[in-house]
Amino acid sequence: MKYLSFIFVFSLTLALGIFVSRPFGQIPPLAPLLDPYHGFWQNSFSEDQLADQELVLENLSNEVQVIYDEHLIPHIFAQNDLDLYRAQGYITAKHRLWQMEFQTRAAAGRISEIVGPVALELDRMTRRKGLAYGAELGIKYLEENDPETLALVEAYADGVNQYINQLTAAKLPVEYKILNYQPEPWSAYKSLLLLKYMSDMLVGDRDLEFSNLRKILGEAKLNRLYPDFPKQNDPVIEKERVWDFQPLSITKPDSINFPNDELVIEPIDQPVEGTGSNNWAVHGSKTKNGNPILANDPHLSLNLPSLWYAMQLSTPEHSVKGATLPGALGVISGFNEHVAWGVTNATKDTRDWYKIEFKDTERSAYKYGNEWKETRVRIEEIKIKGKETYVDTVVYTHYGPVVYDRTFKSNRQDVNFALRWIVHEGSNEQKTFLKLNKAKSHADYNEALDHYSAPAQNFVFASKSGDIAMRIQGKFPLKWPGQGKFFLDGSDPRMEWQGFIPNDHNASTLNPQRGFVSSANQHPVDSSYPYYVFDNSYEHYRNRRLNSKLMELSQITVEDMKSLQFDNFNLQAAEALPVMLNLLGTYEVESAEADKYVKELRAWDFFADPNKKGQTLYSIWFGKIMESVWGELMENKAPVVRPNAYQTIDLLANYRTDSIFDIKSTEALESAEYHVKVGFDSLMVAMKKWEQEEGDFTWANYKRTTIQHLVPNFKSFSVSNVYTGGGSGILNATGSRHGASWRMVVELGEQIQAFGIYPGGQSGNPGSRFYENFIPIWANGEYVDFSLKKSSEEDGILFKTTLKRQ
Repeated sequence: MKYLSFIFVFSLTLALGIFVSRPFGQIPPLAPLLDPYHGFWQNSFSEDQLADQELVLENLSNEVQVIYDEHLIPHIFAQNDLDLYRAQGYITAKHRLWQMEFQTRAAAGRISEIVGPVALELDRMTRRKGLAYGAELGIKYLEENDPETLALVEAYADGVNQYINQLTAAKLPVEYKILNYQPEPWSAYKSLLLLKYMSDMLVGDRDLEFSNLRKILGEAKLNRLYPDFPKQNDPVIEKERVWDFQPLSITKPDSINFPNDELVIEPIDQPVEGTGSNNWAVHGSKTKNGNPILANDPHLSLNLPSLWYAMQLSTPEHSVKGATLPGALGVISGFNEHVAWGVTNATKDTRDWYKIEFKDTERSAYKYGNEWKETRVRIEEIKIKGKETYVDTVVYTHYGPVVYDRTFKSNRQDVNFALRWIVHEGSNEQKTFLKLNKAKSHADYNEALDHYSAPAQNFVFASKSGDIAMRIQGKFPLKWPGQGKFFLDGSDPRMEWQGFIPNDHNASTLNPQRGFVSSANQHPVDSSYPYYVFDNSYEHYRNRRLNSKLMELSQITVEDMKSLQFDNFNLQAAEALPVMLNLLGTYEVESAEADKYVKELRAWDFFADPNKKGQTLYSIWFGKIMESVWGELMENKAPVVRPNAYQTIDLLANYRTDSIFDIKSTEALESAEYHVKVGFDSLMVAMKKWEQEEGDFTWANYKRTTIQHLVPNFKSFSVSNVYTGGGSGILNATGSRHGASWRMVVELGEQIQAFGIYPGGQSGNPGSRFYENFIPIWANGEYVDFSLKKSSEEDGILFKTTLKRQ
């Protein structure tokens, strides 16, 4: 215990040193922080050292049993749903309260309240996008349409609040003590706000960038460099799928006037590169035991505390286990006694931008067709620690909030763009997961998904009865081809969405002939799908590697699926590196070091294992080639997005003398070879610097995967230099800050086998031995047994807690 306390004190001291050395906020009162009875010392204990055998909760109708396994995973046994979700709220808050509240503060645009003015612009953007507005509409939707779900969400909130009310100063999470603030009551609104926050994390739009590209490149070159479909399209829903419905008709205007502004305004934040996921299910006809096997690994930011919190939830009617989202009800990715499911991001365009023409400087009305529509105003009061409250006025149109205006992201009064977003429609995603938790069949799965709107997800499914399925679900606008790819004219009613694609027209498949379903953030469908689909960020490599492996495998086992989740083969490098080396040709090698790097690359087997050097060299070289090829395009004053790696490699391989490679600012006529050689020269410079300063350039040492605390300044609460392989575009998509945030494999036999892991630990307390204990297991591609437990089991139990009625 003395050693644990010493290490924790040292870590906290270091964290405080970093914290107070930056303009992040005020120095916390040190006396309370250092108080041995109430300060950080009291956060140096692990949960099993402070285990409660009994706790009293108000509003329970029956006792609830909570059994913690050896990994601190709680298994909650209740007699009814209200007790179950009240207990889930209490137990989740007991281990993840600070995380829950910090994330919802971020979603509400309230970080300035605890860290000061450094977060003001972030809070302004969050509020202007209308996340809180969307959550308010969600609560209204539940009040008017689903009071039963609302009662469950309120029971969860009651559980959280009962824990907060019982919380002593000594047991207050250490982040509150350092940042010097107190938790505030939880609410049903906050649970819905958390789900809206996930939508914002996962949805992207490039309307601004594509509007700029249209002006810079022209329509023809734009379509060539950013095609709707790649040459090798291996979509989520198999190409052989026959669409057995009559699509709704869509009317495209005979003339389209896009806004002609110079559009040099800063784009809003987009999902960070590396955000993605894999999921798949194989039919029993392809497995050794004849049972379906399902796998899921969402790729998100690698943070501490982890985004996920593992849990089992049981009543006499059902038992479900998997990854929960602290603050939301039920299991998000998991399984029960009958079915399993998982999710990946579907990357569908569900938010569009409309140019608004106001009637006058008062902005009380805006042009719409031949009339003037009245606006609404929402006053956002942003409290700032140590400063006066900042008041922001956000104008709302029928499309949604005017995010860009004369006060934000632009100093030009004539730039006013409103955001239309599915998040503002009012929806009930919480019901989807509550129903999935109890599902017994493919019909139940479909019924659950009918309630789901955003963010768009690929829902994979498998059942004990033998079914496997995939459905791309969300509330998707009905658009004509090209609609929403560019900024739209908000004064033209023809630019409106023409309704929504019916749920039963969303792309899906059940038991396809190939024997598996899969998704890896690639194109959802091929060109035969009758509705408009476009996004520039679709994946082109993970999906093809995954599908090729699933096609060739037979007699598949759980171990095969674990290995596939941890597969480090770099298909992009396998296709691009031979082209790069060929274009490098007889380029004069000026040093032994250059020859060494070329030999290393030629000998590389394309696996991004942690001890490989070829992956490091390829990563740098290809990145420098991309910079060289698209340098002039990216140097435009207007924000743009560069063509993706897939299109670039196709140009390098098949169009080496294309004019696209010519640099207009030089007299020479550049070709693909020029950029490859420039990239190699840059590689040489980068490697010389790296080897002089760092030495070892094996992939893990170069990549330096970090599991970072949610407050970046708290470096002592992070884990750096995790020794693991993988990378962007690879099935094991572990980069420096993003990767598999949760891995799960489930075989749906008579006795369900399940395994799971995530890069963190069950505890949100940095002083606990359960804070980061999963990281080495995760980094090695290993798992913990995740099978369902019965309340009578005694093996592998850490401790038990009974929640008693008052």
